[in-house]
Amino acid sequence: MKFRDLVDLYEKKKREFGIDAYKHISELLREAKEIHKRDWFKNPTPQKDHEQSWKGFKGNNLEKLIVHIIKDEVESLGLKIVKGSKLDRTKPKNLSEELSRVKRAVLVNYGEWGMHLPDADIIIYDPTNLKVIAILSSKSTLRERIAETGYWKIKLSQDPVTKNIKVLFITPDEDDTLTTKKPTKKGRAIVEVDTDGSYVMSETKVEESDKVKMFDKFISDLREFIDNERGKEK
Repeated sequence: MKFRDLVDLYEKKKREFGIDAYKHISELLREAKEIHKRDWFKNPTPQKDHEQSWKGFKGNNLEKLIVHIIKDEVESLGLKIVKGSKLDRTKPKNLSEELSRVKRAVLVNYGEWGMHLPDADIIIYDPTNLKVIAILSSKSTLRERIAETGYWKIKLSQDPVTKNIKVLFITPDEDDTLTTKKPTKKGRAIVEVDTDGSYVMSETKVEESDKVKMFDKFISDLREFIDNERGKEK
């Protein structure tokens, strides 16, 4: 199975569910897992562990799928997307001037220990001034990454250059960490206190708040972030 197959499954969901296709990401991943398993049995990995192979595929490609889903609307706002791994792994001499400046705009200052990129799957920036608007992390559940996301929000907010960068999390929330406000699960508490918000791609009804919202609010919130940033420049 390849990423293109995942996109085809998503486009099928779009034809079936329209603007609510995002609610069916977990269902899509279950269907993809079955296809991945059939393909894997034709050529199993040496450890003969399909679950491990699937986790690697899902982790890498959920991020790509989210980029596929948001790219057109983000670009319609005059913004651009770059993957964090591209900024992290590309040698400086091979990075364009634009992306080099974006990279510098999001570095965390550790004083004598240097400047380091936060762990971010997706970076959204304004190409007119090369300011970073938001960094996004994406996982199928919160437990793998949310504490780390909260840490980066705290670090970015400590520097005047990076304090306005929004730190966001996008997830199908497969273990229902975000579903209810009370009793509050640890992951939801971290989202509410230590991030700028999380957007949920799920059919499950979620008790929304200012920080926890369904994914259909993502673009309107992004537009608001930009308007606020541009308002500060006037």
